[in-house]
Amino acid sequence: MQPDTDLRSLEAGNDRLQTNAPIPARPIRRVLGSVLPPVIFVVAMIAVWQVAVTITGPSRDTMPSPAQVAAALGEAWASGALPAAVATSLGRGLIGFAAAIVIGTVLGLILAEVRPLRRAIAPIVSGLMVLPSVAWVPAAILWFGLTDALVYFVVLMGGVPSIVNGMIAGVDQVPVQLRRAGTVMGARGALMSLLIVLPGALPGYIAGLKQGWAFSWRGVLAAEIIAVGGTLGAGVGALLQDGREAADLAAVLAAILVILVIGILVELALLAPLERRVLRGRGLLQGGAR
Repeated sequence: MQPDTDLRSLEAGNDRLQTNAPIPARPIRRVLGSVLPPVIFVVAMIAVWQVAVTITGPSRDTMPSPAQVAAALGEAWASGALPAAVATSLGRGLIGFAAAIVIGTVLGLILAEVRPLRRAIAPIVSGLMVLPSVAWVPAAILWFGLTDALVYFVVLMGGVPSIVNGMIAGVDQVPVQLRRAGTVMGARGALMSLLIVLPGALPGYIAGLKQGWAFSWRGVLAAEIIAVGGTLGAGVGALLQDGREAADLAAVLAAILVILVIGILVELALLAPLERRVLRGRGLLQGGAR
């Protein structure tokens, strides 16, 4: 057996020893248990919305009905504006988030392992994390002009600090026994970081990735709403701003719905499965390793 295989087995075993053995749930029951509650909640909210519109009287400008918002979505889709805007915003978000992952992972691992750098830089990173991404937009416009570079800069400033802090938190949670075992097996320096520290930090790191995606997506929309013109293509944020300028609340709510759905779908499609796989592999989630 190879040393890295031994280390991963030891790490998973350590996690399992600290976790009660779960009872696997039936697939159908598991799916229904995760899907039905949000569906029921959404249906209930739409019903309340429709009742409120019925009482006050529907108005596309002040109190649009669910049907009017759906019609606004249909109009934007039929005109081609919505598909183009979604492709533009989603592309910016994913590319910027991928860059944030690379930068945040490397920087986070360095700060977590090099204590003097951590004491000097980590407080600044934490401060950047609480700074709203929208605050960077005016400066980014002056630095980069009305180009895609300003959007990517805002995305990085929103996503990187969360990923860095997630990595640091994950490294802090790595049991000291794993480091000692790695030392005994000959892992030191970069080898220790790659084979012991990084795998052991995955739960906290993935939590940082989820928060990083949320902040990155907010950054995309903040930049698109404020910065218009130049070589910037129209994203979903521009559609939202167009609806506001036209005093069309149905179009505004339709754009907000699209923004919400995209953010949720990316997390559910990319980050949630990764998180479940890691936690199940460590015996930290019901269902065991798969």
